[in-house]
Parts: sequence; C-alpha cells; structure tokens
Amino acid sequence: MADRKNIFDVVRTEIDCPRDEAAILSFWKEHDIFQKTLDARAESPRTFVFYEGPPTANGMPHNGHVLTRVIKDLFPRFKTMQGWNVPRKAGWDTHGLPVEVEVSKELRIPDKAGIEAYGIEPFTQKCIESVFRYTSEWETLTEKIGFWVDLEQAYVTYHKSYVESVWWALSNLFDKGLLYQGHKVVWWWAQGGTALSSHEVGQGWKTVDDPSVFVRLPLRDDPSTSLVVWTTTPWTLPSNVYVAVDLSFDYVIVRDGEHKLIVAAELRERLETSIKRPLEVLETKKGKDLVGLSYIPPFDIFYSEYKDLEAKGKDGTTRLAFWRVEPASFVTLDTGTGLVHVAPAFGEDDHALHRSLLDTYENPSSIPLLCAIEPDGKFIDAMGEGVAKRWVKDADADLIKALDRRGLLVHAETYRHDYPFCWRSDDDPLIQMARPAWYIRTTREIDKAKANNRNIHWIPDHIKEGRFGDFLEHNVDWALSRERYWGTPLNVWVCSQDPEHKHAPDSVAAIEKLNPHAFEAFHAAKQKDPSLSDHLMVHKPWVDNVVFPCPSCGAPMHRVPEVIDCWFDSGCMPFAQWGFPHVPGSLARFDHSFPADFISEAIDQTRGWFYSLLMVSTLVFDESTQKQMGLTRVRPVPHPYKACIVLGHTCDKDGKKESKSKGNYTPPEVILDRVCMDFAVIDDAASRGLQSKEGEAWIATADLEGLDLTDGATVSVSGSSDEARPFVLRGSRKLPRRVVLLHEADRNALGVEVGPLGANVMVVEVPRLDRKYRVTIEDTQTPSPGADAFRWFFYASSPPWTNTRHSLSNVRSAQKEFQIKLRNVYSFFTIYANIDGFDPSEGIAEWQGLDAAALASGKAVSAIKDRPLLDRWMLSELALTVRDVTSHLEAYRVHESALRLIDCVDALSNWYVRRSRERFWAAGFSQDKRDAYWTLYTSLTTLARLCAPFIPFFAEEIYQNLVRRPWPASQPLSVHLCQWPELDEKAVDEALSVEMKAVRDIVSLGLQVRTNNRLKVRQPLRSVDVVLANRALKDRMKAYESLIRSELNVHEVHWLDPGQEGKEVVYKLKPNFRALGPKLGKRVQEAKTALAKADAGELRTRLVTDGKIVLDLPAGAIELGPEEIEISVEAAEGFAAAGAAVGVVALHTTLDDALIDEGLERECLSRLQAIRKELNLPYTARIRVAIDGSKRLRRILAEAKTRLAQEVLASEFLVGQATFEPETTKEASIDGEPIVIRVLRASE
Repeated sequence: MADRKNIFDVVRTEIDCPRDEAAILSFWKEHDIFQKTLDARAESPRTFVFYEGPPTANGMPHNGHVLTRVIKDLFPRFKTMQGWNVPRKAGWDTHGLPVEVEVSKELRIPDKAGIEAYGIEPFTQKCIESVFRYTSEWETLTEKIGFWVDLEQAYVTYHKSYVESVWWALSNLFDKGLLYQGHKVVWWWAQGGTALSSHEVGQGWKTVDDPSVFVRLPLRDDPSTSLVVWTTTPWTLPSNVYVAVDLSFDYVIVRDGEHKLIVAAELRERLETSIKRPLEVLETKKGKDLVGLSYIPPFDIFYSEYKDLEAKGKDGTTRLAFWRVEPASFVTLDTGTGLVHVAPAFGEDDHALHRSLLDTYENPSSIPLLCAIEPDGKFIDAMGEGVAKRWVKDADADLIKALDRRGLLVHAETYRHDYPFCWRSDDDPLIQMARPAWYIRTTREIDKAKANNRNIHWIPDHIKEGRFGDFLEHNVDWALSRERYWGTPLNVWVCSQDPEHKHAPDSVAAIEKLNPHAFEAFHAAKQKDPSLSDHLMVHKPWVDNVVFPCPSCGAPMHRVPEVIDCWFDSGCMPFAQWGFPHVPGSLARFDHSFPADFISEAIDQTRGWFYSLLMVSTLVFDESTQKQMGLTRVRPVPHPYKACIVLGHTCDKDGKKESKSKGNYTPPEVILDRVCMDFAVIDDAASRGLQSKEGEAWIATADLEGLDLTDGATVSVSGSSDEARPFVLRGSRKLPRRVVLLHEADRNALGVEVGPLGANVMVVEVPRLDRKYRVTIEDTQTPSPGADAFRWFFYASSPPWTNTRHSLSNVRSAQKEFQIKLRNVYSFFTIYANIDGFDPSEGIAEWQGLDAAALASGKAVSAIKDRPLLDRWMLSELALTVRDVTSHLEAYRVHESALRLIDCVDALSNWYVRRSRERFWAAGFSQDKRDAYWTLYTSLTTLARLCAPFIPFFAEEIYQNLVRRPWPASQPLSVHLCQWPELDEKAVDEALSVEMKAVRDIVSLGLQVRTNNRLKVRQPLRSVDVVLANRALKDRMKAYESLIRSELNVHEVHWLDPGQEGKEVVYKLKPNFRALGPKLGKRVQEAKTALAKADAGELRTRLVTDGKIVLDLPAGAIELGPEEIEISVEAAEGFAAAGAAVGVVALHTTLDDALIDEGLERECLSRLQAIRKELNLPYTARIRVAIDGSKRLRRILAEAKTRLAQEVLASEFLVGQATFEPETTKEASIDGEPIVIRVLRASE
C-alpha cells in the first residue's frame, strides 16, 4: 500500500501542458504502450478496420492535417478500449503531380521538355528524395498530437508490391472491357502537359474575370451579312470550324450601321443593351433556314488551305467540310447570341458535334482536326508575330485588338465566372483540349457505384445525395492516363505488328513469364549503381525498356508511354497496402480488413480519395471477382468503407481558409510547443509611415492577434546571436504579415539586418530566410496550450464537417472550458485527499477494474442509494454521460460526444465540487466526507477513461496518479489499456437528473438576473419568486429550496403558478411583422387582434416549452415560432426578473439594514480569502487577522468573527488594532465603508 501521507501527487499550480505531455510521451515510448494496446486486442474476435488516407511528405504538415489526424485517432482509440482489435497501418502517398510539381519548382524546370532535358532517371531519383523530405516532421507531429498509427509498417505507393497490386486492378478492368483508349476533349494542364480527371478538376475552381466578346463572322456569299457569335475564350477563335444553331429558334437579321447581323430573336434586346445602340429588325428566319450557310472565320490560319475542302457524305451528297452553320441541341438562349462558336479541338460539345459529322462522311480520315494550339498551351507559328508561341490566355487581349482592327469585334466586356485551375499548381488555369488518352469506363457501372454510395453512412448525411451523390450523377469516364513521368506506369503493352493486339500483364512475374529477360535494362542499371532501389524496376524510365512477345502473334510488344492518375493509386489502397494478390499471405490480410469500418478526410476528398476508393472497389470487386479471388465471403455494398466523416476546412478567426502564402495561419508548433513565430526584419524605410523606437518591435495587428497578445505586451526577441532580449510588442494594421520593424540599435544588438526583399518578402519565405534576416518573437510568459487542447478544439468547437475558425486564442478558450476545468477538479481532489489521507486502495490492495462492482469493495463505500442527494445526482450524471458518449461515438457523432463531456465536467466542477466544498473542508473523516471522496474519485477515474480517446495525454496523467499510484501492480499499465466504462444502470436516476437540471437552470437564470441588474452575488436578498414552465415539477422542486437559497443568496423561495406573479412581472408581446407579413398576408390583422387578447404569460410558457404557439384565427389556426414572436419579461420597481425555458425568476431587490450587514460581512470574507490566495498559503495553513474600519463594519465583524475565523482558518481574529506586525496590509472601501485588513501567517 502506498504511503497514506502522500498517496497522490499534488497537481502543479502552474499550467504547462507541453511539458506535461512530453513526460507522458516519454512514458508511452518507454513502455511501448501503443504496441501493447495492439497486442492486448490482437486475439479479439472483433476487428474494427480503419484506413489511413496517406499524406505526401514533400511539404510541411499544417493545421488541416492535425484536424484529419485527430479525428482519425479518436475512433480507433475508442474501439480499442471497447475490446476490438484495431490495426492502424500508416501509409505514404508518393506518386503523381504533387510530387512532380514540387521537384520541378526546386529544379527550376518550367515544363516537360525541361524534365526530359534533365533526364527521366535523375528526375525520378529527385522525386523519391522529395516524397520523404519532411518525413521526420510528419512523424514528429504525428507523435506529438498522440496519433497512434503504425509508421514502421507503412505502405508506400511507389513500392513494387503496391504498383503490382495496382497493375492487377488495371488488368482486371482491361479484361472486363472497362479500360480503353479514346480521343476526347479533356481538361488539360498545359504547363504540365497532361490531362486531369474530372475529380481532380473538381478540386481547383476559382472565380475569375475573363474577356467576353461578340464577334462578327461574314457570310461567304454575302459579306455584308454576318453571323454573330459570343465567347469567353477568344483564344479558341483561331480554331473555329462551325457555328451551331437550334433548328426551332427564331433568328433575326438586324441592321447595325453598315452591317447586317444575324442573332437569336430572343437575345436581340440584350445585345442592344450591351452595345448601347438599337438594332433594327429587317427579317426573321428559323434556325433551319440558316443551316448550311458558309462564312469566313475570324482568323485566316487554316482558311486559305481548307476553305474549299469538301466532305463526301455516305448519302452521296457533297458539302464544305468547314466554316458552315450546323444544327446542334446544345444551343441555348441563356447567354450570348443563340449562335454558338464551335471549335472541336477544345469543347466537349464542340468535339461531339464534329465526331457526329465525321460519322456521316465516307472520307472522315481526310478531314483534319483544326487546332491552333500546341500541347504546351501556346499558339502555333502560323499565328504570326505577337501571338505565336504565346500562352493562350496571355494572347486574349491582342486577339481582341486584332478583331477590332479588322472590324469584326461587335462588343467586348468582362465576364465573371468560375473556372478550373490545376489542383496542384493553383496559378495554372486549365484548358479543354482534344487529346488521345486512356479511360476507365465508369459510366457503364455507375448504377452500381450509386447503390454502393446509398449504403454508406456519411457524416454529415447530406453528402450522400448532395456533393458526392451529385458528382456520381454527373459522372463521366475516368481520364486515367497522364503524359508524365513519376507515377504508376500504365501496364498496357501494344503489339508492334498489330496495334489492335494489346496486353495488360498484372505483375513482374507475368511479364517475365513471357520474357525472362524483360527487366535486363533495370538489372544492368542496378549493377552499375547498387544504391538503385529495387522498387524502381516497375517505374519509368526502366519499365519503358521492357519488351515481350505478343501472346497473339509473337511480335514484340512495347508499353504505352503514359503513367496513371495517382488517385487511382489511392483507390487501390485497401488491397494494395498488402500487395494483394501477389504477396504471400496478402489474401488473408486483405480478406480480414475489407471493407473499412471508418475513414475520414477533408471535404475536397469527395472528388478525390472517397471517389477513387468507391469507384475502384465497385469496378474491381464485383461478386464474381470476390469469389474468383478467394475472399471468404461476398461483400455486399457498401465497400470499401462503411462510414465516412467528411471534414471541413481549417480557417482563420475570420472564417477565411488558412493559407501559408497569405499568412492567415497559426503554425501547429505555436499550439503544440512554444508561442513563437519568425519575422522578417524591416526598417523605417519599409514601415509605411511607422517610426521605429528602441526597445519596441512593431508587427502586423493580425500577427499580434495570432500570438494571442495585446498591444504593449512584453515578449522575447532573438536573432542570429544567441541572446534573447525583452521587447515591447506593438501592432499596426499598416504592416504586412510576418515582418517586424526594429530600431537600428536593436537590429545591431540582435545581430540581424534588413533582407534584400524588405517588406516584400512572401510569408512562406520567412522561415527559410537566412538567420541574419529574421528574428523569432516569443511569448515566454504563457505556455502553448498543447496537444490535448489542439485535439479538443477540433472535437468541441463545431461539428467536424463545418469549417473551423482556428486560432491560438480559440484553442485556449476551448481548453479553459473543459480541460482546465477538469484539471482544477483533479487538483482539488489530490490536495484534500492527501490532507485527509483518503486512500482508495485501503482494504483492496490488489484491486482490478474501475467500474461500479469493483469500487463497491472499497473501504466504507456506501451504496449509491444511501449517499447524499448531491452524490446520487453526480453519479447519475456520470452514468448518463457514459451512456450518451458511448452512443454518440458509436454513431460517429464527434461534436455531440464532446459537448456531453463538457456538460458533465461543468456539472462536476461548477455544481458538485462547489456545492460539496464544505464536506471536504469539514473536520474529521465522517461517512459523509468519505461519500464525497468516493463520488469524486469515481467521477475522475471514469472521466479519465471517457476522455482517453479525446485528450489521451491528460487522461493518462489522471489515471497514473489516481489509479496506478494506489495500485502500481494490479491495474493496467496505461489508461489506454483499460476497458471502456460500462454503464452503471443502478446509478441512473432520470427523475433526479431532470429535477437537478431544473434547479441549475433556475440558479443560472437567477444569477443572470443579478448580473444584468448589477446585483452583487455576495449581497443577500430577501426572496425570489419562481414560475416554472413545467408545472409538474413545482412540488418536486421544494426539496431543493435550501440549495437554491444558498446559490442565489436569498432568504426565501416562493413557488408561483402562472398568473400569480401579480404586478411584479409583466410579459410583453413583440410580434415580428416583417416575418409575419409574408407568412400571413391579409391575415396579419387577425393575428394582431388575437395576440392582443391572449394571455402573454401563458403564451410565453408554451413558446419556451414547445418551441411554438398556436393561435386560433377565424380562417383557421396558425403556428408561430420564436423568430416570429418574442415575449419578453419585464419587472416592476423593487424587482428584477428574466425568463428562459425553465420558467421565470423574479428577485425582490429591496434591501433593509440587516441584508446590507450580511452583504458587508460576505465582502469582508471575500477579501480575506483573496489575501490568503495572494500569500500562496498552503490549504491548511493558519493565519492571524486584525480588521479595523468604520463603526458599522466593526459592529458587523464583532458579531461575525467566530464564523469568519472558521472560514479563513484564523487562529486569532481581532476587530480593531493589530497586536502583531502584519505580513500584509490592505486598505479599501466596501460600499463606502472604510476598512483596513492586516494578516500574518501563524506560526506552526
């Protein structure tokens, strides 16, 4: 048994969570706690499957990654404590555009040609280096926030086993006829030289201003008459081929000066408004009458060569191949002119029209696809000087000028709309372009994908048919191939003799079966450079040398050059993480872990990982494949995941998405480690009018707020020298983010100077600046909140699918609301348990378990039914919290579970402990005191387990102190090895919970009345009148009168029925006619009359209890809600009142001399307690007190000194002059009464 005198460690008074969490982290490492939690549940018959969406470690982790990781960590911890086996395999995403973009930036390579000039092999090596550049930072963050995931056994997407699994899936699709090559219009990232899939395009839309032009196209046979087309992409006009019309629309020929124009009749007036001149109608025609007209294109790039090219129809007719009017169903009257400019090289509808026409020709191969753009997005040489070789969007302005010079521009303006940009290079706009590519025929199986989606438990539910369902509804075939270098090579080989012969081997072994020497090129490279990773044998450029004989004809087969969309890699993760089906044992591991019970990522993954997972699984693992591959049971939908929490974005305190480039971003280390940031140094020349002053550091106001500091705070500033100096911190809205204005003398002292970019430095560049150009500003007075606070913020601040307003101050606020409050209760317990020698292990030295049955065997443990009312209520609340938190977590309701824990800790702190303090302070060790200790001990140890998945560090601290110290051998080594708390049905008392909630609500409302009317709580009042909304509670509430009197500091409580308030309370009806008008129309007057006659008090009761009231009007009853009618509570003179859902509370505010004397006594007690705190006295320390003051105060104190001495532990309490030399003297005035307090700590 532990030493009774110090059974528990006393909680430190100073709060430093990063320090405490580091100690817990060391304990976990020393004892390998994570692995022990896995081992302890390894043989469980129940497995909870979690898939980790792998990050790419070529960039630093940010707050959004913290959000995803703490949500992912919560449920595996919870299910582990419930007894489930929860493997947690980590992963690293290593392929694709994110990696290539970063490497290209680093090497300053602008395009694909630069990569090829650099060399594919060295570029590949650079990509591998890049993907693991920040691995240590990721692992450190993962460890610090307590995200338990198996990093040692992580899957890596470029590894050979993973790539071969992806190949197997593609081979499966190829054999099913779902993988094909086509020539389609795709969204093209010209700078990167590759197509993007629809889900990638969906992640990069921005609102932009583009040119909008109306262009005149003269008819070939009548140049005085022109077709007018409209476009927001002037750069596509040189590639114009057709003009499309709708056969049924009316079109008008109008006069515009010397020209005649043809536009849709319905859009003529809109065009008049735009060009600000009238258009006289000369003639009206149907669209069918325009079909076949030939016109002159706006630019003569191809016209001279192809103007007379004819297409021979299969029906025997001949027509001009280009520049004629064609009918099309996609023409609308929403915008433009009703005549659509068609450039088949760029638009999906345009290309489809062109293909449909080619299908009617006998000679389609002789009709070229006219395109004035190179794959790099630049114009061909034929465009001429000024435009040739220019990026298309950069040339728009010059193209418009050229049209204007030639008299073809009817009107130009700016058009604001949404436009896609590359998701990994967000300054690069995409263009639509017809390209050959490989596709997955997702549209063929889309109904199966929709059925799969309908069975997934989405959190929030609206994602199912909303963002995700809508994406499936508009599904297009997956553009799979990428004309890039670093990615899984597309495993399709084409026969050199017959291109129709294609083969998709599913592994290296399958290839070597056809040609045992297929990988000789790689083996030669490996012999030359032994450091070359074996995993690279399946990568470019080595795999491009793999040749094998065609299984159909024996001719050599060569691989197609493309790699695949890295999102397909990600979608293969459920089986590829095990190397299925090639790696021995992978079948059993995959079979055991498919589908996932739970996944979670940010909302943009609805068009990323969530989509790729679902689509790959739907297409690959149909019932036939599941049986064929030997899975032990056929999985019905949903697969590959059953539940998915969709997360919102982390935003700044103003609700704007956090951005490193914009600087509205609090680095994770500020929350986790130290409150400090780096700033680039500037001087007065770049200060925008500010004047530096020695000893002061000026930063942007937003950065001041980001550090949770106020103007004038003292901070520590360090530069290139080792010495840190104190500075006064100032904030200014004139300064940009992450720069600091320092006086020249201070710059010299810190060993820093102004950098070459001055105030123009980009925020993201500041941490990378040479140390002589930047300083670190640190708040050394207040520690960072730490990992638990970071985690808790994301759980408790808002539902996880909403955008979270993240800042240091918001994290601290959430921490105070829960963790600090719980810490204070825990601290209170350890202090007084040590003072009284409360030892839970007394009599049960080998105690195991923490639930009710185990606790019942403790020394002098009363049955719950025999404990005082407050104890019974607290244990009931605790049991209900166990029930509710368990229920919420089972349903993946993160926010609701956090709010329930907040309620419980608030009840424990602000009600149970506060109301029970005198029980703990009482002399001796009565059964009542033991009951209080056991109730508080049970609450804290239960909460430690309930909180363990949420705040694992602090939960561990509580557990180690309160459980492991009394039982170092018999109890589990860690709270995370404990069982999840069981619901103690015997403790649940629903009626008591309802009653105590009403009591707390009454007290809260009464205290609100005091605050609103500036009635100090320490000033007693004669009485309070309470009108309960729920009349059935009235008789039950009388048992709690003494509690309510004490809390509200009143002498009497009067329970009134509605209508008994008399004149002390008046209810005022305030209808919101702005809301009622549209709802009721002419019936508003009837409602007004009915409300005037109604009992406002009765209406108020119904409104707060039912959330609505029903009014009977002549034409029928109507319902009104709180947004349509307000019923306020007003008090008469001598009273103060307010109403809420619980009812109405009215305080009698008239004071007599006796009440005033009581208030003065309480004020004196408050000041004495404050002095004890200032002296930092031990809780049991005695003091000597002498108080002098006005005649009235001396009289009051003389009568109360015995009570006061007992309250403040005074061994001597004098009224008048002191007979001792005081340690501290306080002079003050209490409500105009002068007072002098002298205190000396008493000798032991």
